[in-house]
Amino acid sequence: MDLIAIIWLVLVVVFAIVEAATLGLASIWFCVGALAAFITATCRGPLWLQIVLFLVVSAVTMILIRPLAKKYLTPRQTRTNADRIIDTEAVVTETIDNVAGTGQVKTGGNTWTARSETGQTIPEGSRVRVLRIEGVRAFVEPLTESSGEPSE
Repeated sequence: MDLIAIIWLVLVVVFAIVEAATLGLASIWFCVGALAAFITATCRGPLWLQIVLFLVVSAVTMILIRPLAKKYLTPRQTRTNADRIIDTEAVVTETIDNVAGTGQVKTGGNTWTARSETGQTIPEGSRVRVLRIEGVRAFVEPLTESSGEPSE
């Protein structure tokens, strides 16, 4: 076997090992390209043809496989209860005081520990908008009674 063919075979193995180690489709296309170049080398094809085949087959493999792989290997995001309450209105059931570490809101039938986004104290019974969730805490801002918009 020719030295160049051995080099291509080593590259096939190296790219396959990298692919197996990452599991992220990082080098499978180069593995296929190197395999095409290896076959060309064993058939005594010129070096320029081996290199061109390596580049073209790698590029074509990447263009064809990457979209399919992303579609089937990317985990689907499932909204959780926490995601569903973001940007909804809630009622303060326990005065929200960030300094004292107290506060609860009720929205969607669930009670959440709450903190004020701005740091201001929000009295019990106030209406608030949930801005974000961090862990088990809902960060909220008060709403004005007339417009339903955040207060300044």
